[in-house]
This record gives sequence, structure tokens and C-alpha cells, in this order.
Amino acid sequence: MNQNYLLHLNINSIKPEIWRKILVKPTTTLFELHHIIQISMGWQNYHLYEFNVNGYRMGSEALNGPELDKLQGKLIDSIAVDLSDLYLEKGSSFSYEYDFGDSWRHTITIEDFVPSVKGQKLPLCLAGERACPPEDCGGIHGFENMIEILQDKSHPEYKEFKRWVGPKYNPETFDLEKTNKSLRSLNRYIRDWLDSIEE
Repeated sequence: MNQNYLLHLNINSIKPEIWRKILVKPTTTLFELHHIIQISMGWQNYHLYEFNVNGYRMGSEALNGPELDKLQGKLIDSIAVDLSDLYLEKGSSFSYEYDFGDSWRHTITIEDFVPSVKGQKLPLCLAGERACPPEDCGGIHGFENMIEILQDKSHPEYKEFKRWVGPKYNPETFDLEKTNKSLRSLNRYIRDWLDSIEE
């Protein structure tokens, strides 16, 4: 019997950790997993991405064009690889990088293999902590600098950063219910994204 994958993912080198726990089907492609991560973490899907599993690099087909110069080598198209194709064991991990400018590196760990539950719809986010950094904030250093400024209302750049992140942004909060509502519309989310890049 195929068992679902319980994945723990976190953004590397950030303390306190920004993490999510998600449950996905073994037939989930890495292309789909990319979008699941985008929704679960709270990214906006503006940039390219790459998975690295035991030295095998899988990512956006777009990276096999001129954008690949920086990275060297050909990627396997993520749409052609299911999680079950990776033959990963419980406790093993692989990496996911999003946005090669800000370079948000994530570690994805196979926390467990879980039997299917009748009526349970996947993917599903089970838990998480903290909001992910805003897009294009300058990587880890830029994010840490932004957090420091937002904690000091007397800082000369406080108002500018507050306007930029918006009044609802709180780095310490994670909305599990909102995340799962978005995950329930994963197929539509992917269709809308594909439509947007074809325009």
C-alpha cells in the first residue's frame, strides 16, 4: 500500500526557525511540491527554484535556457519526477532553493510515512511557525535587518519598511487555516500560475 509522505521543511539559517509540516501523496511531482511549498510557506511564486536530491538537480524547465549559465549543468524537469521516484527513507532529507537572488534554501526531511485516511484530502499542512520573509527583501541578511527595523519605531526607516510589508505582516504569525484553504485549491493555483507565465 502506498503511504503518504509527512514532510518537515524549514528555511535554513534563520532563528527562530520558520518551518512547516505537510502531508502529501507519494505521487506528488516535484513540480507540484514546489507549488505546495510556495503556498505552505507563504511565498508568492515570483522566482525560479531547484531541488537537490543526492546531487541530482531538479527544477523549472525554464532554467535549461540562458538562466542556467550561473548554475552550470542541466536540470531534470521537476514535472517528470514523483516523490516516490526518489526512493527516500524515513529521516532522509533533500534541499529546495527558491529565488537564486535572495537564495532561500530550505531543508525538506522525510519525517514519516503515513497510511492514507479515507476522506482525507491532500496536500495538507499540519503545523508551522512564523511567517516566511517577504519576497525580494534581500536574503537572510536583508530579512534580519528588516525585522530589527520593524521592532524599533524610532528607527528612521521604520515607516518606509512598515509601508513596504503592509499593516498585516507579522513575522511571528502563521495562519494554518488560511494555508489549508489555499492548498485545497492547488490545481487552480497551478493553472493560474501557468496562465500568468504564458501571457
